[in-house]
Amino acid sequence: MFTKNELIQHLKDMGIMPDDTLLVHSSMKSIGEVEGGADTVLDAFMEYLSEGLLILPTHTWYSMSEYHNEYDPRMEPACVGILPNLFRKREGVLRSLHPTHSVAVYGKDSEAFIEGEENQPTPCSTSSCYTRLMERNGKILLLGVGHERNTFIHCVEEHLNVPERLTKEPTYFKIVMPNGHIKPSFVYRHDNPVTDHISENYTKLEQAFYDRNAAVKTRFGDASCILCETKGIFEVTKDVLSHQINCLIELDTIPKEWWQKK
Repeated sequence: MFTKNELIQHLKDMGIMPDDTLLVHSSMKSIGEVEGGADTVLDAFMEYLSEGLLILPTHTWYSMSEYHNEYDPRMEPACVGILPNLFRKREGVLRSLHPTHSVAVYGKDSEAFIEGEENQPTPCSTSSCYTRLMERNGKILLLGVGHERNTFIHCVEEHLNVPERLTKEPTYFKIVMPNGHIKPSFVYRHDNPVTDHISENYTKLEQAFYDRNAAVKTRFGDASCILCETKGIFEVTKDVLSHQINCLIELDTIPKEWWQKK
């Protein structure tokens, strides 16, 4: 059974620094037995990143639709696991106002990091918090999950204008603002004519990220993890897609020479 101090040591061993900006995609069950359960896991992250910014996705894309279109960040549960749902309710944690791809944040510059998310026209636009993550040299920890959960790659695709990633028309949402007023929002959603789950194809880039030192394998508790550098993920993905913009959907495997530096 892992203790909080042991989990903090695992974060240190990864090379994560207390002043880092860190986005965590997580599978709680992959960590194994923890003294105090999921709350202890959150305690470890929040205590260790005392000088930085901790970010957990609190996405609602599964529940939000044209039929259920009122997004109240105080009430709407996240569809991405137990840790985000516990984290978003903690004292001092703020949740962004994006109706389908919100995040919860704690720490340095948290308000500025999520400012304006209610105005984003797409899930991971070039002016969204996912771009701010890269601008801050942020890191991404895939904790017990793979790149199929790496939402940042959606943002990279938006930067690169990859075709066939969004719906032809936006969905109308109603965002419950902090003052209780309703803000209309029109957001294009992820969509592709070939696959229902675009991100399942991101695993095709895994070896490219390792080879270019954009990601490393590590561990947290019993969980196999991948620690990513956002700028490296962006550059590798850009280099690969420069050969064939929609190759992640169109090809079963990516030629190795497409990411190798000459």
